[in-house]
Amino acid sequence: MNLELEGKAVLVTGGSKGIGQAIAYAFLDEGAKVGIVGRTLSDLETAQKEGIEIFQGDVTDEHDRKRMMKDFLEKFGTIDVLVNNAGGSNGSTVMETSLEQFEEAMHLNFLSAVDLSKQAAEVMSENADGGAIINISSIFGRESGGKPTYNASKAAMISFTKSFGDEMISKGVRVNGVAPGSILHETGNWKKRLEQDPEKINAFVEEHISAGRFGTVEEVANVAVFLASKRASWVVGSTLNVDGGQSYSNF
Repeated sequence: MNLELEGKAVLVTGGSKGIGQAIAYAFLDEGAKVGIVGRTLSDLETAQKEGIEIFQGDVTDEHDRKRMMKDFLEKFGTIDVLVNNAGGSNGSTVMETSLEQFEEAMHLNFLSAVDLSKQAAEVMSENADGGAIINISSIFGRESGGKPTYNASKAAMISFTKSFGDEMISKGVRVNGVAPGSILHETGNWKKRLEQDPEKINAFVEEHISAGRFGTVEEVANVAVFLASKRASWVVGSTLNVDGGQSYSNF
């Protein structure tokens, strides 16, 4: 299937490893021009391939976000696709987690994406072909499963995706999301947990993931690339679960 993404300018935050790196590589395979954002230069350089430009910075810093978008636009001339993938988990139970940690999670997992989405949409709305924004959230944005800070920020992302999607479609900008379940990759928490206690983690997989295995970063990337393409032209404001049946939610 030709997804018609050749030559498109794509920016992926948190693109130096894990799901973000897989998404960047998937767009590259489709012939897109790709920029990846990350805080650590060595990780960015390790992930870099021919056709991928690197932009070092911290998405939680407002000045860095503006600088990185400016640098991306200067390099590629426009932005056709933005993938808000940067994120992380912190804290513990609600009572054992400080307000500052909740604020940190919101800035990393949610507010950075809001700002970058607004910046990108302003440019995309002037493009003849519009553009696409893909927000990477989590199934735990719909049901409690991760840490409270993570659940809350990812829930906000899903709500924002719907609101902004409805707002921008009339201007030719489609906003959608992907909600991964448990994904196994070399730099992720599930890999560490599996190595520390394989019996416990294998039991978790058997009990909670209908497909009977962890997902792969490539399986998430494939959905992100599809949503960014014209093949998903009638998908607006939606966040699609990519979880092998792990989620208990029926909507």
